[in-house]
Amino acid sequence: MSIIENAKQAAQGLVQSAMEKLVPLAPDSWIPGGVPDPLIARKHGLIGTPVSRLDGALKVTGTAAFAAEYRFDGMVYAALAYATIARGRIAAIDSTEAEAAPGVVLVMTHRNAPRMATPPIFGSSPTGVGPADLPVLQDDRVHWNGQPIACVLADTQEQADHAVTLLRITYDVEASTTSLAEAKAKGIEQGLFMGHPLLNEVGDAEAALAAAPHMVDQVYRTPRHNHNAIEPHAATMAWIGDTLTIHDASQMVSQQAQTLADVFGLKTEQVRLTSPYVGGGFGSKGLWDHQIIAAAAARLSGRPVRIALSREGVYRIVGGRSLTEQRVAIGARADGSFEALIHTGLSVMTPHNNMPEPFILGSQAAYAAPNILLKVEVTRMHTLANTFMRAPGEAVGTFALESAIDELAVQLGIDPVELRLRNEPEKDPVNGRPFSSRHIAEAWRSGAERFGWADRPAPGTRQDGEWRIGVGCATGTYPYYRMPGAEARITLSRDGEDVRAKVEVAAAEMGMGTATTTAIVAAERLGLAIEQVEVVYGDSAIPGAIMAGGSQQTAAIGAAVIAAHGELVGALLKLAGNDSPLAGLSPSEVGCDDGSLAALADPTRRERYASILARAQRDSLSVTKAGSMPLETMHWSMHSHSALFCEVGVNIVTGETRIRRFLGSFDCGRILNPKTAASQFRGGIIMGLGMALMEETQFDERNGRIMNPSLSEYHVPVHLDVPEIDVIWTDIPDPHTPMGAHGVGEIGITGVAAAVANAIYNATGKRVRELPITLDKLL
Repeated sequence: MSIIENAKQAAQGLVQSAMEKLVPLAPDSWIPGGVPDPLIARKHGLIGTPVSRLDGALKVTGTAAFAAEYRFDGMVYAALAYATIARGRIAAIDSTEAEAAPGVVLVMTHRNAPRMATPPIFGSSPTGVGPADLPVLQDDRVHWNGQPIACVLADTQEQADHAVTLLRITYDVEASTTSLAEAKAKGIEQGLFMGHPLLNEVGDAEAALAAAPHMVDQVYRTPRHNHNAIEPHAATMAWIGDTLTIHDASQMVSQQAQTLADVFGLKTEQVRLTSPYVGGGFGSKGLWDHQIIAAAAARLSGRPVRIALSREGVYRIVGGRSLTEQRVAIGARADGSFEALIHTGLSVMTPHNNMPEPFILGSQAAYAAPNILLKVEVTRMHTLANTFMRAPGEAVGTFALESAIDELAVQLGIDPVELRLRNEPEKDPVNGRPFSSRHIAEAWRSGAERFGWADRPAPGTRQDGEWRIGVGCATGTYPYYRMPGAEARITLSRDGEDVRAKVEVAAAEMGMGTATTTAIVAAERLGLAIEQVEVVYGDSAIPGAIMAGGSQQTAAIGAAVIAAHGELVGALLKLAGNDSPLAGLSPSEVGCDDGSLAALADPTRRERYASILARAQRDSLSVTKAGSMPLETMHWSMHSHSALFCEVGVNIVTGETRIRRFLGSFDCGRILNPKTAASQFRGGIIMGLGMALMEETQFDERNGRIMNPSLSEYHVPVHLDVPEIDVIWTDIPDPHTPMGAHGVGEIGITGVAAAVANAIYNATGKRVRELPITLDKLL
């Protein structure tokens, strides 16, 4: 081979290598008819490689500032007094002693609080995130036991906490509904979720059930659950003229700022809310009464205020998961194929909120059946308004559904995994849409092999000393969401030949790795190293509104970053002009690689970002763009899936249950960052173990008071309760979503309680249909 031929072959290899690294500017691939995102097919680069969280070092060294760690000059501290009746009026408040106590700056009640509008309730408007349709500290009404009815400001937290105990409050008690039996006797109504009835009917399920040769028909119960994030709710705020600055722990930064503006009659730009670090949220870190009361007290006193709820305070005013009573009935043929699937029941709400526990959501697309009836009804009680809690609906709904599947498998003598696979739907059984991506069968098979499911013992036959051993399985499902209106701002700047990018998204980071994933996606799009990308988030001053909820933030941010990247490439080509090697090329004809734009057809035609900016005599270039509308959800049935396997030991002497091992096998599209995804999966599983074995809000039906408002009495899993948890995933991209990814934040908890309950049955032969599965239910 000649020297020329050698050189030619080497050059061709370099061009091919460069083309493989190029990241083309892709159209919206998740819109029906679009082409798949080029990043979906890439096996090199940052996507799919384990990346440590960018905020990790700051958190473990204590330099990350949380809401209760901000300070303002002249700041005072708040403490709240909580109502001790379920319903009525405040007859009198004697604040004389409290006002005279050392360090007290202000005692605020409904008598002297500033006039404020009622916060728009969540779902009533695009930006409304109020917890209930109730005015805050505007009248003498009491609506639940625990409602904040007074606020004391003092120079120290200890002084405020002491002074609030000196308030003397008397009530005129009115009749209330605080027992479930009484609430049901007073009426049941159709449940609504986000304004839509929780009702799905296909065929005649009751008739098909009656005619089926095999059936199960049981009632399953789940209790109230309270939020217990590591960081209790807190906020630090100050009025600067007519502008409110608030440092908060929030999952809904922009929306919360807007709702506060509505409450105080301000323009949007008059409220600045930042929330860079959140110590756990799971649905609870939104707007509650304490932020509104503290902002009002700050305005009335003319002093900055810090309010940090005690753990008991969180139980009194921050909602959680509502109780449910669920009927699951399945009719099947002898081969296990379903003829009827019925999942109905009851949830509880207050008279003033709109969040029933939507426990049928996970049943809508889980299994094929020609006859389906899904329905949630509600009754109302005078209690704290419930709210979103990790996988609202699916977490408790899958306990009932997947327990019933296991009961049917036992009756039919069919392996529980095989029974689920035999009833895999070819399309969405409720709405008829095709699935955008569904690989749960692969997840089941790989999970069963890894777990050793083939060695499953017959119920009650395996024992290890005084421990009976059993295994169980369950499916989990959680829908894909993507919020419309998400925006991203990308600023490309240079310092000589050094180029950096700043990506700003109005997102929330509560520990799940959002900032890190955003940096990964942006770095891949721009062809930069992750060290060259800075992500700014958690600030209502940033354009757009992206809520951390529904496992949708990654898709929403990704769509916005993709759109902003496309805008940036177009702007760079305009700056490059006719003197550039890129002259005449359109955005669709170039890709990004190694800090450069390059022609897709001929990667030797390229120019570095620094060169383009320098020739245009600019140090930076900034663009802002909103992501496309989530049209994919109109055309496809889209979900994350899990196949869960659990081994338990149940002590034959004490009835104690120990989780011995747990495996989660997940189908969630492309996994962008395996390190943070695995953490999310494990965290969800641990929360599910708590739901299965210990979590329960004890509620006094005589007076509507929560009886166990502390972590000493409300039990959550600790290290001794949690075994090594194995997690695997299919990593098969969905071509109809940004980056091919589905959400991972909430799928981990769904199905876990059922897997535990089914394992307990396999160990003991005893079926428990009510959570939590405590000693009294097993002895």
